[in-house]
Amino acid sequence: MLVVCLDLEGVLMPEVWIEVAERTGIPELRITTRDEPDYGKLMRYRLDILDANGLTIDDITDVIEGMQPLGGAVEFLDWLRSNWQVIVLSDTFSQFAGPMMEKLDRPTLFCHSLVIDEESRRIADWTIRLENQKCRAVEALRAMNFNVIAIGDSYNDTSMLAAANTGILLNPPQNVTDEFPQHPVATDYTELRAAIEQAASAIGE
Repeated sequence: MLVVCLDLEGVLMPEVWIEVAERTGIPELRITTRDEPDYGKLMRYRLDILDANGLTIDDITDVIEGMQPLGGAVEFLDWLRSNWQVIVLSDTFSQFAGPMMEKLDRPTLFCHSLVIDEESRRIADWTIRLENQKCRAVEALRAMNFNVIAIGDSYNDTSMLAAANTGILLNPPQNVTDEFPQHPVATDYTELRAAIEQAASAIGE
C-alpha cells in the first residue's frame, strides 16, 4: 500500500509567516525554513518579534482565517486522496491548522502545538510533538511495510524526502534545489501529478 506524505505550507497553503509579515508590515517575519534550516532558532526569532510588536495568537489566527489554499491545491489533494492514502506532515501548530484544514476538507494532519498565555493571549512557547517528526513518521510508515512518496518544498522537508521511497520537491528555492539534486523537482501541480504517477508506477503501486 502506498501512502503519500506532504508538507502543508508551500505545498497546499501559502506560508503563514509570510502572510503575517504582509498583513503586519513586519518584513522580518518573512524568514521561513526556506531561509533558516534550524527550526528552533527560527521559532525563537519569530516569537521575539511578536512580543516586541505586541502581537498575539489572535492576530495570527485572524491572518490565517483570511488565507486560501494555493491555486489548484484543493483539486490536487482531491485527486491524491481518491487514489492513495494521504498524510500531511507539517511543522505548523494545531492552533494555526484548524482554518487551513477546513479549507482543504480536513486531511489527516500531524503537527506541533503552541503554548498560549491565556490571559495575555501571547504565544509563550511551542511544543514539538516529536523531534524530526516528518522523517520519523515516514520511517515508521516504511517500517510497517508501507511504500511512501514524500513531497515538500523546503529544508525542513528534506529528511522526510530522503526517508521515503521517492521524495519530490515542489517549487523549492534554488538553494534547496542545488543542495539536494537527488530529488526530482515539480514546478506546478500538473508536473507534480506526473511525478507522483511515475514514482507510484516504479514502486508497483
